[in-house]
Amino acid sequence: MIKDDQAAELRPNTQEVLFLTLAFNRFYDLYDEIVKSDKFWEQAPFIRFSKIRDVFNIYGEVLHYEPIKWVIEDMRVSRPPKEAEIAEGLFRSLRNLFSHFPVFTSWDDVWFNHDLLNWDKSNQSIYKFFHGHLNDSEVKYRFWDSNREKMTYLSIRFPNQLHDKIMLADVLTEKEGVEFSLILMKKVMDYCVTSE
Repeated sequence: MIKDDQAAELRPNTQEVLFLTLAFNRFYDLYDEIVKSDKFWEQAPFIRFSKIRDVFNIYGEVLHYEPIKWVIEDMRVSRPPKEAEIAEGLFRSLRNLFSHFPVFTSWDDVWFNHDLLNWDKSNQSIYKFFHGHLNDSEVKYRFWDSNREKMTYLSIRFPNQLHDKIMLADVLTEKEGVEFSLILMKKVMDYCVTSE
């Protein structure tokens, strides 16, 4: 028989199952809508951005789940350079950018700079991430798009400075960048999915 203190240590616990079920189901629904269909990209920019913002918010919350942290740590040693940093740091920074600055209506509207990121408090997480990656080399990726039967290429470009306006679209393009982001997010999250 499991004692109360042992039951509290079982993972996932009841609260985690509740949250993870809701989060994973919504994430996979959005993943299917965004990555598996060209119809998503025909929608109005605000509709696309709202759903993209939702998927980054979900992923940002799931990053708090300890087994997801283990996956990220494993990526740091077993995957190509910067992949874990992108899967955690960049995606969390974008989530925070969308959440803390809910003033943008489309991907192409989103921008940031030193003053905006430090408007209330200095040296917060978004600023720390981008400041820590100033002048980093462009990171290039490719992924096979089985729906369209083609290879998709993209680059993640880190800013050289933070004083002028930096457009998010210059860091990561909307269509290819978001599809890549969701593919990498799904890869991280799939480690925690079991079939019963």
